[in-house]
Amino acid sequence: MPQFSKEKYLLESAPEKLHTELEEELKLCSSDIRSHGWYHGHIPREVSETVVLRNGDFLIRDSLINVGDYVLTTRWNYEVLHIKITKVLVKSTTESKVQYLLEKDSFDSIPELKRYYVAGRRPVSQPSGALIYCPIIRTLPLRYLEATFALANSRHGLAHSPSSQKGAYIKRRSVTMNDGLTTDKLIPHSSSTIHNHKDAMRNCALSMDLIQEHRRPPLGETPLSPAYSHIHRHRTQSGVRVLAVVPPSPVLRHSSDPQLSPGSNNNLPDMLAASSHSTPAHCSYKTPADGSETGSSYCNLRPTPALCPKASCAAGMPPTPPTKSYVERLRVEEGRGPAPGREDGAGEEAFIAPLVETASSFRPGMYLSHLMPQENKPLEMSILKRVKELLAEVDVRTAARHITMADCTVARILGVTEEMQRMMGVGSGLELLTLPHGHQLRLDLLERFYTMSIMTAVDLLGCTGSKEERAALLHKTIQLAAELKSNLGNMFGFAAVMRALELPQISRLEQTWMTLRQRHTEGAILYEKKLKPFMKNMNDGKESTVLSNTSFPHVVPLLSLLERSVAVGEGPGAGIESWEKVEAGVDVVMSHLEAARTIAHHGGLYRTNAETKLQGFQEREEVLEIFRTEFQMRLLWGSRGSEGSQSERYEKFDKVLTALSHKLEPLVRHSEL
Repeated sequence: MPQFSKEKYLLESAPEKLHTELEEELKLCSSDIRSHGWYHGHIPREVSETVVLRNGDFLIRDSLINVGDYVLTTRWNYEVLHIKITKVLVKSTTESKVQYLLEKDSFDSIPELKRYYVAGRRPVSQPSGALIYCPIIRTLPLRYLEATFALANSRHGLAHSPSSQKGAYIKRRSVTMNDGLTTDKLIPHSSSTIHNHKDAMRNCALSMDLIQEHRRPPLGETPLSPAYSHIHRHRTQSGVRVLAVVPPSPVLRHSSDPQLSPGSNNNLPDMLAASSHSTPAHCSYKTPADGSETGSSYCNLRPTPALCPKASCAAGMPPTPPTKSYVERLRVEEGRGPAPGREDGAGEEAFIAPLVETASSFRPGMYLSHLMPQENKPLEMSILKRVKELLAEVDVRTAARHITMADCTVARILGVTEEMQRMMGVGSGLELLTLPHGHQLRLDLLERFYTMSIMTAVDLLGCTGSKEERAALLHKTIQLAAELKSNLGNMFGFAAVMRALELPQISRLEQTWMTLRQRHTEGAILYEKKLKPFMKNMNDGKESTVLSNTSFPHVVPLLSLLERSVAVGEGPGAGIESWEKVEAGVDVVMSHLEAARTIAHHGGLYRTNAETKLQGFQEREEVLEIFRTEFQMRLLWGSRGSEGSQSERYEKFDKVLTALSHKLEPLVRHSEL
């Protein structure tokens, strides 16, 4: 009995069967991405580049690097662009939903994303200004395309393709002795259903020729059959270019025909070595200026040169190898652009090991300010008075923008030079803080977090006027927290202000809070019903913010998780964490670790968001100085005490805050009741 190869069968399906299967896919619900012809599934990037030939042509495919993400491939100004579409999970108190992010815009589905850019004629890439308006429609079912390119992809990637997701079904067929096709039953479609090779074969990237060995005409088809001889492109009346994918003629194949059935290995390493020097079966040409199209193949896996002389192709000479390295192609897939220091295929720069920082970026002892003398005492009255005057002069929005500017600078979201990137080894401080050599940055961020919250508490407790004045200042602080959260997307600054409001020295001021509820009811409701629950849910990993609106994500739980020795006191980022007090502590930790991956991956997006939100912002140097960490350390602990032990500084100032709180509202003794 002859051996049966599933992949051989899938590539030899009769045209009418493929046409019927394609129709079944396109009849699916419109919310299913497989029902849209512009979705091409799990095809390689090189393949997608061969089918977008004119400005505005586009297709959407699976990302071969990040499972679950997509890539929008288009051509603009004679250059192929690969724009990543990131799949993210947005959590809220009531539900969790999936969104798809392209640069700064987020969408509930891929079809919605496509409609937004095509119907609205909006650029999909701000730097290039590329527009998409002509979808490249597939004319073969996704199953066929995945089987065609299965040998070039790994099991992991194919298992997550939308066309092979759980719940999707394909027909299982068998071959009888009479070479007839019969339908057995429906089975769940998994990567093993179609691709049943050995693990070694799955993990090898076969050369183009070896893949083409399995792209032969169906049984009964002649090599010169119109459906399988060349690639056919034509435009419909609606202006949509239709693509027909066909295998190459067997005339260009080698005489050896290795059998790749599930039950045989057939000396795969030898085959790979032999095929790595073979001549490609197709040679692509650059599209002529008049718009005429040549017969370049959809299955051409190699990036071809800009111009391939016909004489070279006729002589059997291989095309010029691609100028981009594999790493560069990965960078383009990720949307990072070309590798630094590399132009037109030049050699890569020598690797530079990142610098492991051992000293804090805060040097309060060397800090010079025109708001304070070179030597100052803790909480010096003249300095404190000037600070309160400046804070009273600025509105909530201005203060929030100054805080965000200072926060993003410390976290290296803004103001990062190329030299700093080389020293860090990464492009953003948000990625650095998740790495082992980001230890010092994590310590600096925790220092800023605690110092900022203490400074806010001192501003509140330093208001020695009437309880109405304190209630008004408390209301302004609540508004500041809301501004940081909603309008500026600064979750780090928001968490610092919220920590100050939740300190026991502040929360115990019953008369002040009562006056707040009476005179500023909307502020009290905002704090109790929205800000406080939102902060708790973020710390418990139950709430996340929209990526497109966030300039500085909530990293405090991650910082305190990685730097346990620094956490002090109580509350978020301060000693007793939420995961230590709830039964679902492991789930909380895993949620924050998963969030860390998202944070590290989207450092560029957070930088863009911060620049957008601070665009046109004119800072006041004196106000910005108040929110700098060195200034706050000097003001709180003095020029000498600011460089002392961190734990001792926090412990001593906790006592200072307690004394200030009791001075404003003394403890009521039981004998006085």
